[in-house]
Amino acid sequence: MKSLQKIALLIDADNTQLSKIEYVIREISTHGRIVVKRAYGNWKKEGLKHWESEIKRLAIKAEQQFDYVAGKNATDMALVIDAIELLHRGIYDAFVIVSSDSDFTPLSIKIHESGIYVMGVGEKKTPEAFKNSCDEFIFLENLEDDINEKTSNEGNEKVISDDINEIHSLLRIASDKYQDDDGFVNVSSVGSFIKRAKPDFDPRTYGFEKLPRLIEAFPDKYEMTKYAGKGTVNIIAYRCKQDKKQIHALVQKR
Repeated sequence: MKSLQKIALLIDADNTQLSKIEYVIREISTHGRIVVKRAYGNWKKEGLKHWESEIKRLAIKAEQQFDYVAGKNATDMALVIDAIELLHRGIYDAFVIVSSDSDFTPLSIKIHESGIYVMGVGEKKTPEAFKNSCDEFIFLENLEDDINEKTSNEGNEKVISDDINEIHSLLRIASDKYQDDDGFVNVSSVGSFIKRAKPDFDPRTYGFEKLPRLIEAFPDKYEMTKYAGKGTVNIIAYRCKQDKKQIHALVQKR
C-alpha cells in the first residue's frame, strides 16, 4: 500500500482500550501522516476518567458528547457525523475508526464507497461485518510494546491452528494466480491480496512479525527464494510444494 499523506484517526473511547492508544498511533503512523486525531466520549463517565492525561499527552482532540437519553450511545452518532463532515471536505486519503462496535459498519461502507481507504482497529471480538467492511483491520491484541518478545522462536508456539489453514488456502490461491514461469510469487503482492480477501489478516495474530516469517515456518509447504529487485531492493518469493496427496493423484492420472 502506498504511503498515506492525510489520515483521519477517530477513536470511540467507549469501545476501545486506553492502554493501547499510543500503540495505535504508532501503528497507524507507519502507514503515513495522521493529521486528525479525535477521541469521542462522555468524559464525565466514571469509566473514562483516566483518559484525560493520555489524551493531553498524545495531543488528541477530546470531543465531549453527553448521553441525552439513558441507555442510548450518543457518542457513536457524534463520531459518525464528524466522519461524514470530514469525508465531504475531500482532503483525506484514509480514515481510521478505532472501535470494536459493529454499529460503525455502515460508516465504514460509506467511506469505502467514496474511494477512501478505511482502516479499523479493535479487539478480536469485533463482529465480522465491521472487520470486512474495512480495507484493513488491525487487532488491538497485536499491538504490544515489545514485538520481538512476542515473535521469539519465530512464533512457532503461537500459531493458531484453527485459523492458519485459511491462510494456507489463500497462499495457494495467490500462488496459482500470480506465480511466474518458475512457479514463484512475490510475497509483497501476496500480502496485498490476502489483505483484500481477509481485511483482519495480520501475521502477528499467528505469532509472526512479518508474512515471510510465517511462510518460512512451513518448509513442508513452501519453498522460499530471494532475488534482486530495482536498486537495492531484494524481492522475497515463495512457491507451493505439492503435498503427498497431490503427488499421488498425479501419479494415478498418469
